[in-house]
Amino acid sequence: METFLSTPIGVLRIIANESALQAVEFQKSMPKNFEEDLENNVILKKAKTQLTEYFEGKRKSFDLPLDLSRGSEFQQKVWRGLLEIPFGETRTYGQLAKAIGNPKGQRAVGGANNKNPLPIIVPCHRVVAKNSIGGFALGQNVKIWLLSREKNA
Repeated sequence: METFLSTPIGVLRIIANESALQAVEFQKSMPKNFEEDLENNVILKKAKTQLTEYFEGKRKSFDLPLDLSRGSEFQQKVWRGLLEIPFGETRTYGQLAKAIGNPKGQRAVGGANNKNPLPIIVPCHRVVAKNSIGGFALGQNVKIWLLSREKNA
């Protein structure tokens, strides 16, 4: 099942099954003729509410069941490591690599970040390069906006 949410950084497509949130994807626009029915999926309803609260500055963490099974064992380890980075803080790719027990794996951590199925909720935007903001699958402007929003919340 899916729903859509218009946010300050664009339209989000939120995907879940009956037991967990599976993906958050960025869309170019709201789909035409989309009929929302959140009554049949509690996870989607909670995700939409919590993301709205996050963008309104009322939420600093998410309380949702997450399905990270689409990634490799290493990617899942990186994504779980991302969940440990506190709101409003950043870590470098190297720091995250060390934290997950792979001290020379900065590039692999960057690759796993790029494949994160749940951006914002699994906060890959909080990982920066040693001497720059680093990359972001959704674009550096979005990353800068998210980091600024969290720092000033």
